[in-house]
Amino acid sequence: MIEKTQKKTITYIEAIAIVVGMIIGSGIFLKPGIVFNDAGSPIMGIMAWVVGGIITLASALTIAEIASSIPKTGGLYVYLEELYGDVWGFLLGWVQTVISYPASGAALAIAFSTYATFFIPMNNFQQKLLAVGILVFVIIMNIISTKYGGAIQTISTVGKLVPIVAIIIFGLISGKTHDFRSVTIMTEGAGFGAAVLGTLWAYDGWIGVTNIAGELKNPAKEMPKAIIFGVTSVIFIYALISIAMVNVMPIENIVASTTPASDVAVSLFGKGGAAFITAGIIISVFGAMNGYLLTGARVPLAMGQRKQLPYSTQLGKIHNKFGTPTNALILEGVLATIYIFSGTFNTLTDLLIFVLWIFFVMGVFGIFRLRKKIPADKRPYKVPLYPFIPMVGILGGIYILYSTIVSAPLNSIIGIGIALAGLPIFYYLKRK
Repeated sequence: MIEKTQKKTITYIEAIAIVVGMIIGSGIFLKPGIVFNDAGSPIMGIMAWVVGGIITLASALTIAEIASSIPKTGGLYVYLEELYGDVWGFLLGWVQTVISYPASGAALAIAFSTYATFFIPMNNFQQKLLAVGILVFVIIMNIISTKYGGAIQTISTVGKLVPIVAIIIFGLISGKTHDFRSVTIMTEGAGFGAAVLGTLWAYDGWIGVTNIAGELKNPAKEMPKAIIFGVTSVIFIYALISIAMVNVMPIENIVASTTPASDVAVSLFGKGGAAFITAGIIISVFGAMNGYLLTGARVPLAMGQRKQLPYSTQLGKIHNKFGTPTNALILEGVLATIYIFSGTFNTLTDLLIFVLWIFFVMGVFGIFRLRKKIPADKRPYKVPLYPFIPMVGILGGIYILYSTIVSAPLNSIIGIGIALAGLPIFYYLKRK
C-alpha cells in the first residue's frame, strides 16, 4: 500500500499552508471588481464573498469526514474509487493526471512570468522560458524532498499574506472613502448569483491537500483540522480585504479597474504600492503552483500503484533515497512544459471545469455512502449538523454545474468527452 512506502514528512502547519496557498492564487488580487459589479453594491459584494465561503466551508467540513475515514494518498480520486467503484475513481484520476493538475501548473507558471515582466521586461518566448525554469525548480525541490515542497509552501503562503494583511490593516485604519452604500448602484452586473459563482472559483483548490494524506504524520486528526482552519481563514481574509477596498476607493473605481488590489495599494502606499502588490501576486502564484504540483503528482502515484495507468510500475514508485514520487513528479512537469509551449493550458482547464465539478459534487454526496459503509467508531471526525451541512455543499456544487452548462455548453460536452476518452485505457489495463 502507498501509506507503507511513503515518508510521513508533511506537518500540520504545512498542510494548512497547502490549503491556504492553493486557494489564494491571483484571484483575490484581480477579481473583486467583477464580484462587486455582478453583486450590484458594496454590501452585496462583501456578502457574495461570505456566501461563497460558507458553501465552500460546508463542502470542506463534509470532505473532512471522508478524508479522516479514508486517510490515503490520492485524495478525491481514492474517495470516489472506494465509495462509487474503480471506474469513477479512474475517470477523475485520468483527467487530473493528464490535464487538470499539469495544465493548472502551466497556467500558474505563465502567470508568474507575466507578472515578473513588471520588474524585468521580457518578450513572449522569454516569458515561456522563465515559466519552464521556475516550474523545473519547483519539481526538483519536490523530488529531492517532500519536506522542501512543504517548506516552500509555508514560506510562500506567509509571503503572499504580507501584502494582503497590509491592505486589510491600513485599508481599515487609513481608508477615508467608507463607500458602504447598500443600495444598488450598478445595473449592468449579472446578479448576486453570478457574484457568488465568481467567488467560488476564487475559493477553489483547497481539496488538493487530501492528495497528500498518506504523508501526513497523523492524517485522521490533522487533515480535518487543516482543511477547516485553512478554509475558514481564507473566508475571513477575502471578506476583510473586500471591506478594506471599499473603505479606500469608491466602488465605481474598483469595478472599472482591471487590477483593483494594485490601485488600492497605490492609494495607500503611493507609487511603490503597485510594486508591493505585484511582488505579492508573484509570491502568491508561485505558492499556488508549488501546491498544485506537490499534490497533483500524488494522483498518478496512487493510480500507478493500483495499475491503472500505462507504465504503472514506474509511476507508482517511491524513490529509494528521496522517499518522493519522482517519476510522477517528472510526468506532471513534462506535461506542464508541453502545455506552456503549446499555449493550451487555459483552454484545457476551461474545458474541464464542468466535469471536475461533477466529481466534486459526487465527493460531497459520498458522505451518505460513507456513513452506510463505515461505522461511527471508525470515523475519527464527523461533520456537524449532518445532513444540513453536506446539503449546502451539494446545492452549491449543483449551482456551479448549472451555471457552467448554461454559460458554456460546448465546453461542458467536450470536457465529458475528454474524461470518457480514458475508459478504453482503463478496461484494457484491467483485462491485462
